[in-house]
Amino acid sequence: MPGTTRVGLNSVVSLWRYPVKSMMGEELNAAGITSRGFVGDRAYALVDGSNGMIVSAKNPRKWPNLFDFRANFIDPASSSPTVPPVRITLPDGTIVTSEQSDLNQILSQALSREVTLAASGRDHLKSANAEEYWPDIEELDYRDTVTDFALPEGTFFDSAAVHLLTTATIDRLRELYPAGRFEVRRFRPNIVVEAASGAKGFVENDWIGHTLAIGDNVRLSITGACPRCVMTTLAQGDIPRDLGILRTAAQHNQANVGVYAAVLKGGTIRRGDTVRLA
Repeated sequence: MPGTTRVGLNSVVSLWRYPVKSMMGEELNAAGITSRGFVGDRAYALVDGSNGMIVSAKNPRKWPNLFDFRANFIDPASSSPTVPPVRITLPDGTIVTSEQSDLNQILSQALSREVTLAASGRDHLKSANAEEYWPDIEELDYRDTVTDFALPEGTFFDSAAVHLLTTATIDRLRELYPAGRFEVRRFRPNIVVEAASGAKGFVENDWIGHTLAIGDNVRLSITGACPRCVMTTLAQGDIPRDLGILRTAAQHNQANVGVYAAVLKGGTIRRGDTVRLA
């Protein structure tokens, strides 16, 4: 890709997990990672009672306030098949848990649509779809349309199990569109890598097709670029709605922000771990 320079070593600067798909998640100091991605990531999702589809912030016309919900685990998530209970903070500050018998009623009322909280590996159907709205941006393949897409079998992920993003990419997008608020929260990565000194541009594009070593044990196969959607433009807390975020990525990096990865070797990732091409 143009404007890309790869120099030296990189390091993990932040780690993120999203216990409930399309809700705000939690930042971690360390995370266990298996072939299914970060332990506990997208462990839960909401199911639309009207059509059985997985609820996604990719369709903000239907689900306009999902980013006003925040989820975190009550107990530490482990690699056990049993999904630990989750705590959800509603937009009005009310806190509910997955252990409550009236949880689905409360969530349905808060979202003004009938929904059910499902746990991956327990309630999840073998195959499921979610809906995605494409805003009217000239550079996008679809414009002002809603499409549906299949989730990988047995998971609540949109595509790959791990999303990785570098600070160099964030910095480049800020240069290209200074008025935009380019912050990690907009892009919902699992791993944010601080680019080595001198690295500029969309440096992770160069990692596609290679193996990335993180710390002493973890190995990731970088499988492809991460195409972005309307979610990146939505308001989150003090971050305003801004279609210019996605338009900038579309104009300068084919709407990609970060890369997807598959886990070749699991282990524990910690903030400060060295990241290098293996």
